[in-house]
Amino acid sequence: MINKKIIKSAFESMLFVWGDPLDVKSAAEIFNLNWKDAYDYFKELQAEYEKEGRGIVIREVNKSFQFVTRYENNEYIEKLCTPVKEKKLSQSALEVLAIIAYKQPVTKVEIDSIRGIKCDRVIEGLIKKDLIIELGRSTGIGRPILYGTTSTFLKNFGFESLNDLPHIEDIGNVMHVEQELDDLDNQQISINFDGQ
Repeated sequence: MINKKIIKSAFESMLFVWGDPLDVKSAAEIFNLNWKDAYDYFKELQAEYEKEGRGIVIREVNKSFQFVTRYENNEYIEKLCTPVKEKKLSQSALEVLAIIAYKQPVTKVEIDSIRGIKCDRVIEGLIKKDLIIELGRSTGIGRPILYGTTSTFLKNFGFESLNDLPHIEDIGNVMHVEQELDDLDNQQISINFDGQ
């Protein structure tokens, strides 16, 4: 017969995987135990967790057992699980992102030229949000950095690939870019960020 320590260890693993209250009868059948022995093993496990003051406790529910978090820790769990604030990208960030998406690989000078305004800070912000990355360097004078979009960009905007991007006739025409972005913004596209 399997010793008690192994059975209790298995019960602990079963509780973790099962999630819902685990019926003592079902657990007992796995080991060909009688119901009373299985119940006693669960009670021992429950007492061990309680004695150690663990963050996870074993709760008995109608002669079944389940892992739950310790009630005193609810405040901390709520803080951790508070939904991330939904933030929309600014108009300038959307413009730069669209230019990069359609022209990639593209340099900052090319982006500045299309927008008619410097975009260093916007690019930094998009990199921090993992929407764009550095793809390498151009072979042009000064070997400027080339930028492109990330898989996070595709995921957050609901695209499977760059082929899914809406068609824009002339990316160099900022008016067209802004109109396309306005259309996207009107569709309530928003992205979850980690507080940045």
